Amino acid sequence: NMCGLKPDSRVLDVGCGIGRMARPLTTYLTTGSYEGFDITPAGINWCKKNIEPRCPNFRFTLADIKNREYNPKGTVPPSEYRFPYPDQHFDFAFLASVFTHMLTSDMTHYLSELSRVLTCGGRCLTTLFLLNDESRRLIRLGKSSLPIVHELSGCWTTDQKVPETAVGYDEQFIKRLLADQHFVLESFHYGKWCGRVEYESYQDIAIFRKA
Repeated sequence: NMCGLKPDSRVLDVGCGIGRMARPLTTYLTTGSYEGFDITPAGINWCKKNIEPRCPNFRFTLADIKNREYNPKGTVPPSEYRFPYPDQHFDFAFLASVFTHMLTSDMTHYLSELSRVLTCGGRCLTTLFLLNDESRRLIRLGKSSLPIVHELSGCWTTDQKVPETAVGYDEQFIKRLLADQHFVLESFHYGKWCGRVEYESYQDIAIFRKA
């Protein structure tokens, strides 16, 4: 509904997990295709066993990317991981609760990879913890479920020892970063995480397209 996804769209799911988003798409992408990758073997193994055999247009890939919170034994730094797909291949990409666990250099690299694999005009939906005047005020008032207050290089976290636990970004920084990676921001939809009483979902949502 937000991004104009069509049954013939070529979809990339970055951080597909156990197929939470893939499963409902199996009945929607009738003539399209789906590629998902994730760093957790259990989720990928389940998807390959339960979805791939009955949906030949769906494919799942395990990525051995290091993350101190979710894959501490991974061997590839996220800032060096090349998405295993050709240039300008996808019409739509989404990342559910991925950038909320990534540091600045890693997220910047992922955005550059998204810019590479999306077609011109292709859209992306990602969830974030956006820091702006409203969310910072609610954090100071103790309304937020996540005290994202510890500053790092370009971002903030709840946990200085394991920063990837929950990572927030300044809203203006995200706008500049998207522009640098040849994206046009279409909209923000603010979430509940910081204590808002009116919200779209738990995390904030950003929708942007490849210029």
